[in-house]
Amino acid sequence: MGPKLCFLIHLAIFAWYIFTLWSHCSLQSSKVHPGIALYGGRWKYLTFINLVLHTVFFGICFLTDAIQLLLAPKRVPLRLIKIRDAVFTTLVFPVGMFVVISFWSLYTYDRELVYPKFLDDIIPTWLNHALHTGILPLLLIQLCLQHHQYPSRGKGILGLALFDALYLAWVLWIHHASGIWVYPIMAKLSPGGLVLFFAGAALTMAPLYLLGERLSTAFWETDFISVPNRHRHAPEQ
Repeated sequence: MGPKLCFLIHLAIFAWYIFTLWSHCSLQSSKVHPGIALYGGRWKYLTFINLVLHTVFFGICFLTDAIQLLLAPKRVPLRLIKIRDAVFTTLVFPVGMFVVISFWSLYTYDRELVYPKFLDDIIPTWLNHALHTGILPLLLIQLCLQHHQYPSRGKGILGLALFDALYLAWVLWIHHASGIWVYPIMAKLSPGGLVLFFAGAALTMAPLYLLGERLSTAFWETDFISVPNRHRHAPEQ
């Protein structure tokens, strides 16, 4: 895929995430659901953190493409490319997939555990799907659009585990400081149930990291992508 088309796709996705982030931040809390006004604000929700993460990542992609078009492929800073690849492989893909799978799994089982019905009157349907559905096809588009160099498996999973630990510590601190649980399901679990829930959520991340690695390898090493074509994409990495 040519650098101009790649640039346009990243521009469109980045603009979409900017618009989604702006729309999310424009939501007002209510007496029924004052969640964003409580301790931690929007930053206590993994969905919002994931939204910011994706916005930043596609901003990096857009910047990388712009530098490539304005200067030359060889003038793109190698450090910027490494940052782009590290953020996508270690965080953006596995965390994004986790948000989609965990949200819709709990929603299907009992939506009150994760997204109570009264939120339909606060969060527009399109925004709900932008936060919990639309990120999946955009992740797959990016995975096929550019070849991302994966770090060693140990380093990648360790980086993801560090993110998991920090978010878990943040959730526990919010409960300690304010007495509230970030998601309704947490308030319904016993201490033992909470341990199993947190452990299960954390352990789910590693397979999702490996899934991204496997899909990337399968796509970029397939016979449908010729060797010369892969070489043409090398500067875009």
